[in-house]
Amino acid sequence: MWYNLTMLRIPKIYLETTIFNFPFASDAPQYRADTLRLFAEIKSGKFRPFTSEYVLDELEETKDPEKLKEMKALIIDNKVEVIPGNDEIIRLADLYIAEGVIPKKYSPDALHIAAATIANLDYIISLNFRHIVKHKTIIQTEIINAREGFKRVFIHAPAEVLEHDENNR
Repeated sequence: MWYNLTMLRIPKIYLETTIFNFPFASDAPQYRADTLRLFAEIKSGKFRPFTSEYVLDELEETKDPEKLKEMKALIIDNKVEVIPGNDEIIRLADLYIAEGVIPKKYSPDALHIAAATIANLDYIISLNFRHIVKHKTIIQTEIINAREGFKRVFIHAPAEVLEHDENNR
């Protein structure tokens, strides 16, 4: 029997900072539920998870030490691979900023997209609707990435990549 090998490959996903925050967000029950389901699907082997040093830096800004400990535990418990920062990521992020895709004030958001792009990942999963999961950002980063010789990285909220479960309707 013939199998399409691309169908068998596990998608590589980049978990942006918000994904580590929302499992603990009591004020956003749907996003909390979606991120918890995402982590369950990661544990089941549906996705190969990545994050970056830039996410770790942002997490360190958390004021609540217990929440920080829990967010770091998500990384360890889900075997999330950490992409180290490098000059190529910074160069690509600087292009996003220079071309007006991401405001300079929010440069970590550009670093997240660039890290996933440089690492050749399939998806960026985020709940940052201001600068990442946004039509303008998706289109313009795709244009820049193609021009710079990189493949497309799909940018989605967790709900868009979760397995659909008829029992939850």
